[in-house]
This record gives sequence, C-alpha cells and structure tokens, in this order.
Amino acid sequence: MSIIYSSLNHPLRVPLAAEVHSRPFLRLAAPESLTHLAVYTRADTNALSEQTVAQHQTLLALCTHFGVAAPGIEAKYFFYDFGRFRLKWECHTEFSTYTFAQSQEDGLDIDTAFEQVPLCHIPQQWLLGLQGKIMVAAHVVLGKSTATGDELVSDMRRMFGGNMLVGSHTLQGGEVWTDFLIQSDGFSRFVVRDVSFHEQQAGRLIQRVLEIETYRMMALLGLPHAQHSAPILNEIEGELAMLTANMVDTDQAQGNALPDADDGEQALLHKITGLAARIEKLSLDNSYRFSASHAYFRLVRARIDELRETRIEGVPTVGEFMDRRLTPAMSTCESIARRQEALAERIAHTNDLLRTRVGIVQEQQNRKILQSMNMRAAQQLRLQQAVEGLSVVAISYYMAGLFNYAGKALKASGWPVNPDIVTGILLPVIAAGVWLGLRKMHQSIGRDNIGAVKQH
Repeated sequence: MSIIYSSLNHPLRVPLAAEVHSRPFLRLAAPESLTHLAVYTRADTNALSEQTVAQHQTLLALCTHFGVAAPGIEAKYFFYDFGRFRLKWECHTEFSTYTFAQSQEDGLDIDTAFEQVPLCHIPQQWLLGLQGKIMVAAHVVLGKSTATGDELVSDMRRMFGGNMLVGSHTLQGGEVWTDFLIQSDGFSRFVVRDVSFHEQQAGRLIQRVLEIETYRMMALLGLPHAQHSAPILNEIEGELAMLTANMVDTDQAQGNALPDADDGEQALLHKITGLAARIEKLSLDNSYRFSASHAYFRLVRARIDELRETRIEGVPTVGEFMDRRLTPAMSTCESIARRQEALAERIAHTNDLLRTRVGIVQEQQNRKILQSMNMRAAQQLRLQQAVEGLSVVAISYYMAGLFNYAGKALKASGWPVNPDIVTGILLPVIAAGVWLGLRKMHQSIGRDNIGAVKQH
C-alpha cells in the first residue's frame, strides 16, 4: 500500500527529505571548462523578499533569452543543459551563484582552454544587467596532464604568470592549482587535474573549490567593518579613560567627602550615556556582518578539510594559504567584536558607578533638605508657642473685660461690689483657665492626627 499521499504524512516530510538532494554536484568529466559567478545582492535590497525576487528576475532574463522555462519563485536551485553549455544556479541568503560548464576537445592546452570558457556563450547584455554586484568571478579548467614533478610545477608557474602558486593533491585522485589572484580579465583562475578520479569526484572537487573561493570572499566582507571600527573604538576607549580619570581626580580632590551632584556629576553621566549609545550603534552595525563572516569562515575550513589535501613538494597547500591569509583577517573581526563587547561592559560598569555616586549625593542632599525642614518646623513650633502665649494674654484680657462689665452692672443695680477689685482677683483664675483650655484642645487635636496616621 502506498502512503506517499496519505494524510498520515507530515506536510513537510517530502520537502524536508528532498532538501538533502536539492544542491547536487555537477557531473563533470575531463576535459571541461567552467565559469563561476557569485552575485552579491544584499547591499542593493533591504527586504529578503525583494532580494529573492531580484535573483529570480536575473535568472528569468537568461532563460528567456534562450527560450527556456525558468523555475518558480520558490526555487533555490536550477540546472539546465542549454546544449552549448550547462548552467547550475543556486540561491543563497546574501548571494546567488551561476556556474556555467562546457566540454572541451581532448588534447587542448590549458592556455587555450582558458580562452574558450563557456562565458563566451552568454549574452553581454545579460551580464551588464546583473542585479547585484559580482563578488566572485572565476574560470576553472578541468583536464588531464601527463606532466609530473618539477615539470608540472614549472608549467603551472608559467601559466599563472610567475605569481605565488598554491596547489595540492586532493581526494587521492586529483590536483588543484591556483594563485587566488584576479587576472587582467577580471577573473581568478583554477586548474584541476584529473589524475585518477572516480565517478563524480571531479564535480565534487570543483564545487568545493568554488565554494572555498566564494565563502572566502564573503567572509572577508567583515574585514572593512573591522578596520572602520578600530579607530572609533580607540576614540571611545580614550574618552572613557579620560572620564574615569576625571572621576578619580575628583575623588582624590574631595577626599572622603562626596561632591555635589551639580558640580560636574550630571555632565559626566551625560557623556557616559553618549558613549554607551555610540558603542551600541556600532555593535548593531557590525553584529550581522561579523556573525556572517564567522559562519562563512567555518564553511571555508570545512570545505578545505573535505579536500583531504596532501602536499606537493615546494608548493603551499590551500589550507596553508588560508591559514596565512584568511585566518588573520577573521581574527581581526573576532578581536573587534570582542573589543566591542568588552567596551560596552566597561561603559555599563562606569555608568552604574556614576549613577550610584549621583544617587548617594542626591540622598545626602535630600537628608540636608529634611534637616532644614525639621529646623524650620522647630522654629515654627517655637513661634507658635509664643503666639499661643500671646493668645492666652489676649483671651484673658477680653474675658477680664467682660467680668469687669458684669461687675459694673451689678454695682449699678445696687450690689455692694467693686468691679476693679473683683476683676483683679479673677484675673489669675481666668488666665489659668484659658491656658488649661488651650492645652487640652491641642492635646485632643494631636491624638486625632496620630489616629488618622495609624489608620492610613
């Protein structure tokens, strides 16, 4: 019973199973010549969808020129035999690759093979209309040669113009020769010799070599970012060191006393916040590029390991060349990334320290404000007590006046009363009564306030 269309299948089972077969090797047999282009598109388009559309439009234009149906927009891989040449197209995150291959006549020498590359079959109008920027352009010649030893090395040096030569035995059945330089025609050159390849080994080897070249160039895109960031980091480090030195000098000048928050602390805090914003912006600008470079560098090293190189006497291997030329560049990118992280942490620590200092100073100022408020409250209390004393005198005076009027009324009605004597006798009693009444009233108000505070 077939279950290929059964509802038991996970909806992604078939596409995920096909993913491992989505980028097959070219089937190559010496003699062959190839042209490889890697077109970088991320710099020209911001959205990933726009980038994918641009890559497919370029492929569509080539297929339309030769009257071939182009793949759908969701395709990431395309292969077609156009007769005079074959095309393998791959769509990656940041770039797309076009690998053109054609068979050559037996016995064709290497110089002639580099002149008869499959790119001559591609219309110039299409090349000029590429949507993106070419990061890699390389010609590869796959052939067989009877030359060995010093004669082979001499022929390779002559063919590459006497430049520093890189070569090695690979996969126990082939050889790779190059100088990793861009020639006068704008293309780098690779020579792959078929010594005793088994089936499909030539295609695997050439794809790995082209991937090394492509990923090497993509990895190096992080180096300009690192070189641009180095003086900026030096400047930020210098400003941070100066600000920290100012803090230390202020501490030594003040002794154990804390400075006032208004005497430069707020200005220092503003400057450190500005440094934090600058380093954060720099990290955001570089984070993607450095991460991508690290990932591409890992791919380069993985592809070199897959070559299983053995040395050709007197010639550095591809792995040795990359260790001397590519690894230092990647180390620079990693060093700048670590400096960014370390500097961001130092700025954050300095910022926290300064904020703590400002907070302590502000608390000290608040304490002084509270102390001054307490002093003013005490002064107000003494003033209030003085006013209360005057209030006792005033109330006693008015009450004594009332009693005096009452005594005069009694005297006028015939009572044997001397108002002045009675008022004088009652005056101490009146004053004492007024004082006790005011005291009791204040005590009652105080108890009410304490009860209200406890309720809250």
